[in-house]
Amino acid sequence: MDHLEFYNLKEQPFSNSVDNRYFFENAQHSPALLRLKYAVDTLKGLAVVVGGVGTGKTTLARRMLNELDEDKYEAALLVVIHTAVTTDWLMKKIAMQLGIENVADDKLEILGQLYRKFLEIHESGRKTVVLMDEVQMLESREIMEEFRGLLNMECPEGKLITLVLFGLPELDDVLALDEPLKQRVAVKFKLAGLDENVTSEYIKHRLKVAGCEEEVFAPDAVSAVHYYTGGVPRLINTVCDNAIFEGFLLKQKPISKDTVDQVALSLDLHEKVS
Repeated sequence: MDHLEFYNLKEQPFSNSVDNRYFFENAQHSPALLRLKYAVDTLKGLAVVVGGVGTGKTTLARRMLNELDEDKYEAALLVVIHTAVTTDWLMKKIAMQLGIENVADDKLEILGQLYRKFLEIHESGRKTVVLMDEVQMLESREIMEEFRGLLNMECPEGKLITLVLFGLPELDDVLALDEPLKQRVAVKFKLAGLDENVTSEYIKHRLKVAGCEEEVFAPDAVSAVHYYTGGVPRLINTVCDNAIFEGFLLKQKPISKDTVDQVALSLDLHEKVS
């Protein structure tokens, strides 16, 4: 018998890979989605989500993309993976993601292609949305100026494109590289850790999706998870994943606070709250 079978789980409930089945409607993500969709539907142009490491920005971005109906929106999600991104590469990538064929090599020509594509989408009754994750890595004034250039493309109703940028708190400094762009932020939402009650519901939700509705963690163990993680979803997942395996080794049902304490110690999380 392995640890999943021991706790009546059909799959790993606390993986940190993004899976929309595990999306947890909570007091942060639900209002964030509402506000981001408002920005998109009213053609505001620029919306920003900032939050610390592991607070669920990528999960939120993918959830939003999933909820943008293809009949109403032309949407794309780009994830920045390094700091060496150039404006030419970025504009070309946006063009490709929006379905432009034979993307030009010259940046001015690419901007022309993008403008024509935006108009085509608008005239079809849909809205153009580009979501970008890890934008704090784009430490370039030139790229921020290019974003402002995209937002200059307008129709009588508003902007022809809505940019939804996700990033760490340092994203504020990156946007400030171009002050006129920073002033165009129409909607902003900040993600933080979950409170203790929501942490408990989050854990129950993930266990249920994985096939188990029984009590896997004792109440004081859940409190300990919140204490050591500050309610940060990624850390909650890491602690709970380790605790389930340790609990299995101890043949412990439900998993105790002592087990969570030991997991936190091994992960050096006790230092974060000492």
